[in-house]
Amino acid sequence: MTAKELVLNFYNSDALYNPETLKGFLHSDVILNWNSSKGFVTKNKEELFQLATDLQNNYTSHVIQLHQVVAEANLVTVHYTHFATTIENPNHIHILAHFMVIWEVENNTLYKGFQMSQQP
Repeated sequence: MTAKELVLNFYNSDALYNPETLKGFLHSDVILNWNSSKGFVTKNKEELFQLATDLQNNYTSHVIQLHQVVAEANLVTVHYTHFATTIENPNHIHILAHFMVIWEVENNTLYKGFQMSQQP
């Protein structure tokens, strides 16, 4: 599988909000460096599992809209928008944020991520 295929499989799955699915995509030493509208954070594997659990518990459904995917060797850049519906209002879909991320793929897993996000 190419790095681009791995990343496309990741974003086309439920891995962002399902810790069990997420396990199959992450390198044991994964690190996500994330610049958001609320500041900079670094997340390790366990923190990414917790984030997926939080998304799973707080939203009833999710949609990832991929806008662009560019790959070169083991680096894949993705531009996407993450949508979700809340438990309180399941008939209205909300934009959670717009994202740009560069993933470094190692051993057919997501190894290092450099992500920027902005809420709408």
